[in-house]
Amino acid sequence: MRYRGSLAVSVCLLLCCVCAAGKDKKKSVLPVDVLQAKTVLVVVDPEAGMAVDSPMANRTAQEDVEKALMNWGRFKLAVDASDADLIITVRKGNGKIAQPTVGGVPNNNRPVIMEPSDSGGRIGGRSGTPPMAGDPSNSDPQFGGPHQQVEVGQPQDMFAVYRGKKENPLDSSPVWRYSGENALRSPSVPAVEVFRKVIAESEKRLADNP
Repeated sequence: MRYRGSLAVSVCLLLCCVCAAGKDKKKSVLPVDVLQAKTVLVVVDPEAGMAVDSPMANRTAQEDVEKALMNWGRFKLAVDASDADLIITVRKGNGKIAQPTVGGVPNNNRPVIMEPSDSGGRIGGRSGTPPMAGDPSNSDPQFGGPHQQVEVGQPQDMFAVYRGKKENPLDSSPVWRYSGENALRSPSVPAVEVFRKVIAESEKRLADNP
């Protein structure tokens, strides 16, 4: 079995990123270009494996976040990374720092999508992995197809926002990140609601201090 990362590395990454913990009431002020974003692509974190006891957890979280964003109505969902002003990665936690997963499985290949929402719906699809968001299991030989592994890292749900329309966007630090227990749970999807509040607070601060 492979060990992907370590607890120490994971903690360092979390501390270095712009983040918002589930119990942290401090609001980050988002950059202007993020506030002006119109399109967003939601992908499963390419580093996430498939949980043995819940193989559809990340895919379900991805779809729940998309539905919450559609109901919000601020962003248009992009089908391809090249069309996305922002890229959001999601990753389900199970409360454990280490868990067995299956790696080397493409996370972001999906068939045609037809989803209803309170604000309408969308029809779209992906014939492969978004080229910029990337799924390393599709292109990196080290993944070599499905294999057992142990993931060590964040035990809570993760929601991270990256700038899109750039080369290898997920290689950069996220502009905003949220983690919390059940942060991606439908129907409320707390991570989207917190992101919504942070955007509103950021716009208010900018309006008060032009």
